[in-house]
Amino acid sequence: MAAEGKEMTFLEHLEELRWHLIRAFTAVVILAIVAFIFSDIVFDKIILAPKNPDFFTNKLLCLLGQRMDIPKLCINTKIFQLISIKMAGQFTMHITTSIIAGIIVGFPYIFWEFWRFMKPALHENEIKHTRGAVTVSSLLFLLGVLFGFFIIAPLSVHFLGSYSVSDQVLNQINLKSYIGTITSVTIAAGVTFELPVLIYFLSKAGLVSPEFLKKYRRHAIIVIMTLAAIITPPDIFSLILVTLPLIALYEVGIIISKKISVKEIRK
Repeated sequence: MAAEGKEMTFLEHLEELRWHLIRAFTAVVILAIVAFIFSDIVFDKIILAPKNPDFFTNKLLCLLGQRMDIPKLCINTKIFQLISIKMAGQFTMHITTSIIAGIIVGFPYIFWEFWRFMKPALHENEIKHTRGAVTVSSLLFLLGVLFGFFIIAPLSVHFLGSYSVSDQVLNQINLKSYIGTITSVTIAAGVTFELPVLIYFLSKAGLVSPEFLKKYRRHAIIVIMTLAAIITPPDIFSLILVTLPLIALYEVGIIISKKISVKEIRK
């Protein structure tokens, strides 16, 4: 609906969507430029940090391993050098990484723009119940990104970077491959942490119920473990470390669905 209360045409809706997309795109570009300028922080302090022994997670796991007498918990103890095999490889990765950083940091604003576009189509009670959707979705996404960066990324770097089929084969990790691994597991974790939000909207639409979620809990756990196995290195410690938070998020989703079901009954 238009601001004056008149119904908008299809072309007017497209025009409105275009401006929301332009504003979201502009925000990403601005943040990407900032990330490009501060490349020393983005690369040295963030992107390349998980492979270094002094990274927070690496130090914490190593300390835990020493106290529990489990040497294998000491990960990324050796610094390995990354290589770039193309003339413009580092410059290209600089631009690509800056854009990814802009999308991650700008996610709350991007989601807010899409929310503003969808808001006029919602009823007043729907707006009331989904008022905190932007805040909750943004917090869950950023929490997932942090989980992926501090937990999954260092474990993946250690396993994949140190894995060897033979002593005759030397690992020379390409910069593109390394950054691709870090960004993919980080963004994947951010997206999977949106599970409670997904369950909320599915429950509101009547597509799932708390009884349905409880009934297929075992199936969901299998799917979660499969997903965790895809985004983590293939070792049992990493699998458990990633699976448990996702199962907890699923249980939170059941609670959310139950609250929605109770409200619907009262109506």
